[in-house]
Amino acid sequence: MGRREDYLARALNRLDERGVEPVLCSSVYETEPVGVVDQGLFLNLVCQVETRQAPASLLATCLDVEASLGRSRKHAREPRNIDIDILFFGQEIVRRRDLQIPHPRFRSRKFVLVPWNEILPCFRDPISGRSPAELLRVCPDRTRVARYCAATRHPEPAFWKIG
Repeated sequence: MGRREDYLARALNRLDERGVEPVLCSSVYETEPVGVVDQGLFLNLVCQVETRQAPASLLATCLDVEASLGRSRKHAREPRNIDIDILFFGQEIVRRRDLQIPHPRFRSRKFVLVPWNEILPCFRDPISGRSPAELLRVCPDRTRVARYCAATRHPEPAFWKIG
């Protein structure tokens, strides 16, 4: 599947090229897969972005970036090289068949809560009103989440680098 770090950096750069500007990224965390079989450890990060896109357009952009990096969606829970989720869209709540914001399972996933707490510890879940630290205290997920490296933006030329 290639170098895991490269997929993250390429995804951030391709999002930026499509009008989804990453402005604040967490460290990269190495995590155990949840619900995916036959795959090694994942690398995960949480990124705050700025965009003029509406939620549905943002979803289409994320899916397009995944596809451009070789993501296949033939079967649920298949091994993957990249997975881009929309966790929040400000304080908006979106309930559609193809899109739910906040992400419906983020509260039960340490691999989301740990990096989210790193970059936006004061942001509160618009549904529960809880901070990431509060959600971590009650999170049932016991999988390993370990800091792997940093994600950094290089100014000239502007691109993202992992590690």
